[in-house]
Amino acid sequence: MPLPSGTTLGGYEVQAQIGAGGMGEVYRARDTRLDRVVALKVLPDHLSRDPESLTRFEREAKAVAALSHSNILAIFDFGKQDGVAFVVMELLEGESLRARLAAGPLPPRKAVEYGLQICLGLAAAHDKGIVHRDLKPENVFITKDGRIKILDFGLAKVTPPQAPHERDTLDLTPMTQPGTVMGTVGYMSPEQVRADEVDHRSDLFSFGSILYEMLSGRRAFKGDSAVETMSAILKEEPPELVETNRTLDPALERVVRHCLEKRREERFQSARDLAFQLQALSGASSSAALRAADARTPSPPRRPLLAGLALAAALAGGFWAGAHWMRTAPPTFHQLTFRRGTIAAARFAPDGQTIVYSAAWGGSRVEILTTRLDSPESRSLGLSSAGVLAVSSSGEMAIALGCEFFWGSCQGTLARASLAGGAAREVLQDVHEAEWTPDGADLAVVRDAEGRHRLEFPLGHVLYDTPGWISHPRFSPRGDLIAFIDHPSPSEESGSVAVVDRAGKYQKISPGWSSIWGLAWNPSGREIWFTAAEVGRAQSLHAVTLSGESRVVLRAPARLLLHDVSKHGRVLLARETARGGLMGLPPGQKEERDLSWFDWSTAADISPDGRTVLFCERGEGTKAAPTVYLRAADGSPAVKLGEGRPLALSPDGGWAAIAKGGPPETLVLLPTGPGEPRTLPSGAITGYVEAAFFPGGKRILILGTENGFARRCYVQDLDSGDPRPVSPAGASVDFTGNPISPDGRSFAARGAEGKILIYPVAGGTPQPVRGLDAGSVPVRWSGDGRSLFAFAREHVPARVFRLNLTSHVQELWKELLPADPTGIVGISTVDLSSDGRAYIYTYDHRMSELYVAEGLR
Repeated sequence: MPLPSGTTLGGYEVQAQIGAGGMGEVYRARDTRLDRVVALKVLPDHLSRDPESLTRFEREAKAVAALSHSNILAIFDFGKQDGVAFVVMELLEGESLRARLAAGPLPPRKAVEYGLQICLGLAAAHDKGIVHRDLKPENVFITKDGRIKILDFGLAKVTPPQAPHERDTLDLTPMTQPGTVMGTVGYMSPEQVRADEVDHRSDLFSFGSILYEMLSGRRAFKGDSAVETMSAILKEEPPELVETNRTLDPALERVVRHCLEKRREERFQSARDLAFQLQALSGASSSAALRAADARTPSPPRRPLLAGLALAAALAGGFWAGAHWMRTAPPTFHQLTFRRGTIAAARFAPDGQTIVYSAAWGGSRVEILTTRLDSPESRSLGLSSAGVLAVSSSGEMAIALGCEFFWGSCQGTLARASLAGGAAREVLQDVHEAEWTPDGADLAVVRDAEGRHRLEFPLGHVLYDTPGWISHPRFSPRGDLIAFIDHPSPSEESGSVAVVDRAGKYQKISPGWSSIWGLAWNPSGREIWFTAAEVGRAQSLHAVTLSGESRVVLRAPARLLLHDVSKHGRVLLARETARGGLMGLPPGQKEERDLSWFDWSTAADISPDGRTVLFCERGEGTKAAPTVYLRAADGSPAVKLGEGRPLALSPDGGWAAIAKGGPPETLVLLPTGPGEPRTLPSGAITGYVEAAFFPGGKRILILGTENGFARRCYVQDLDSGDPRPVSPAGASVDFTGNPISPDGRSFAARGAEGKILIYPVAGGTPQPVRGLDAGSVPVRWSGDGRSLFAFAREHVPARVFRLNLTSHVQELWKELLPADPTGIVGISTVDLSSDGRAYIYTYDHRMSELYVAEGLR
């Protein structure tokens, strides 16, 4: 029965009922002691009479009351009088997010603003060990001044707090038993649906559902019944947000998708990390909400909120550092290198004053040099075609001899050499990376074996392997862990920070990044520093703890690459300008033309007559969203066709086959002129790598993957049916360009052992191609079908060979390299016209300057 007006409970005078629900009745009341208006929530009788429930609710009320955060409903008091239990809260004026969503989706700017405030409130709760477990639009309130308040911690779970210094502040007895389903259908995390144990990452999934609904106006997961809704949460992906808003920033869509990962290990690992991503999208560092939040809840010293705390540092164009507090002195930077070229790797020597680095200056071969902080000069160690991999605590170098400087790193024969001079002693062939143990006694290495990238320590003992690739292995100061960057795709810079112990126990401790390259431990061993970009390739310097708490250390209007951190805290950084570009030889011309458009152009296909180029832009110019362009080889302006990753151009030039969305990706035929796009059935394919049209344009050869596993070739009939596999399962294959024979009966591809095979389209045993170097990738058949062109990717300049299929004689057809080779670190794609007289290729260009930074924290 509702309480009549004038009833007094524990010094609070009831004025009027303002709400009721399953968890009790809410009244407007006056605090007679402090003469203020409050909200008074009276608990249901079944809770008031149950000692265990009452004790639990009181404990949760105390925990939430201790938060004192501007984005969480404040709890003032808890009491019991005459058998009535009640809790006293601040009185809010405004509307719930559910009521606001009744009018439709929010503008993206407003959705991000509200989402950021929700994340800040969740971060405060999670720091105290409180998991909400029932986050939904009904429990998010928007005050009249635009402040977000998280309501109703009635299902909250108190767990050990994330902040170590608060670990003893709460009674941590579990509230619920495993196997109990807690939450609201439609906003539950997969682990809640399965009644598994939950942690703070469950709230991040629920938040992702809310953010999706704010942006789209529809629920992320909704079925005709509760059971169907829960099944969707476990098995289905919500529709793409761009279906309702084509102007939506793709980076915001990626944030939502990252929140809604089914496996919590693949979501954002903290609300603060998520808040940082939203802040970067909103540009809201000066908003009133953030200023108030910062004023009330300063971050722990090692995890700043980074809202409006950027400090300028005077450095050739300006670095911007995320500071802990405004009183922190800005960092200083000392430039070490001044020549034009690319730096492959750099390390501090044990004295902390000498720097050893490898670089390719002016297009020459890579060499190892040294410099000092007190001198602008660099001295060559006389080791040409060699790169430094690591420097031990005793001054011994691990180097790569016969180094092929490819994609910005050196790989070759691992050798040991003293900084003091003397001959190098060879250790192991074909090594990509190496790292000394802290005592300088032994080496960990990264190398290829059996088609996988392997991290070995000691030599021969595999701690971790992947079909992708591994970079920057670094021992922790104690030597018990190796941190490294785990790149899932063999041809991309995307990846995550991971650690593995000496027993091989693996842990991923950061979310995935669009570009990540460069890693080192800070001297304390409590953080791993790395350079990465959420979107594009403009990397910043970040730090992450082993528990997954991350922060920004340094931002710059350029790409940063972390090389090393000394025991004194000095940081060795390269500032790099990086771009991908197109070079092509148009028909009838004698000189190549640069056909690049924005900052990261990648060739996808060239028309049979060589007059039109299909290419992709995916850098800063398109905010890292893959975008399809078409351009005439004569240098006329490019034409944007749409979003997606281009794969192939039809023989008549009327259609572009593109990979879109995902995962899983779909194959779409995009018209180059008037017409409507066509989505083709994917069958078992979940990812598309390459594609080529058959003569006549009625079929497509596809290089695809099934759930991320080995690459396999398929034939897709454009008129009917799913794609049909035409290469064996499990035997990874590769091609580029258009490797289909002129009669359309066969195609060439590189097999799992690096040999080129000719596969019959109708099925049957593939035949090996004799005469080509192992590792070459087929590009195109000659027009008469007598020769096969192949491309050796592992070289700069790129080497294109022509093999006579009758005599099996291989000849070097052309070496491809821009006229100015300075800064060219790789050639990634090559394609030819049908007569071989026109061609296009993609180059990777990087220019580096090395700096030492002091004062970064």
